[in-house]
Amino acid sequence: MRRAPVQRRSAERVERILDAAARLLDESGYEGLSTRRVAAVTGLPIGSVYRYFRDKRELADALAARNLSAFVRRVRGRGITHWEPLVEAVVDEYLEMKRTVPGFAVVDFGANAEVAEALAEVLAVQAGLVCDRGVLLVAVEAADALLRAHHDEPHLIAETKAMLRAYLALRLDQAAPVRPETDGDEREHR
Repeated sequence: MRRAPVQRRSAERVERILDAAARLLDESGYEGLSTRRVAAVTGLPIGSVYRYFRDKRELADALAARNLSAFVRRVRGRGITHWEPLVEAVVDEYLEMKRTVPGFAVVDFGANAEVAEALAEVLAVQAGLVCDRGVLLVAVEAADALLRAHHDEPHLIAETKAMLRAYLALRLDQAAPVRPETDGDEREHR
């Protein structure tokens, strides 16, 4: 984004712009998205769109960031504290967003490395595990390839979940637990 909104009214305007971009993505794909069309759909002057977004790439990037934030909130909202059911939740939330979130089928989260990073934080917070980002990137890349191609095939969705559980069982059961932070004044007692 060119400029982050500061006031509530500006933040609402940005959300309106992103909502319009998502609808346009559903209607005509990435090729049909443009700042000019977003301005027309929202009824905003083109300058208002350009104030926040240089071009359709910035619109898509902002939409992907919003989608990733929503995804993380949804997964965390389930309150799951063990990695195995967390894998199920991650896949289920992805598929639910694919079905229900405007524009998500065209622009989901952006770079898989960012998704892996976000999931590492979810694992740390929810399951108390520190996991190598490379391990999670492999899992995200594999799941992404399978679910993009087979998101409406229950058998292959189940196989994707099984593959993720098997791979992550090799890595996450040996992952280090998150160490509680200390304030620096505590001393070890031996």
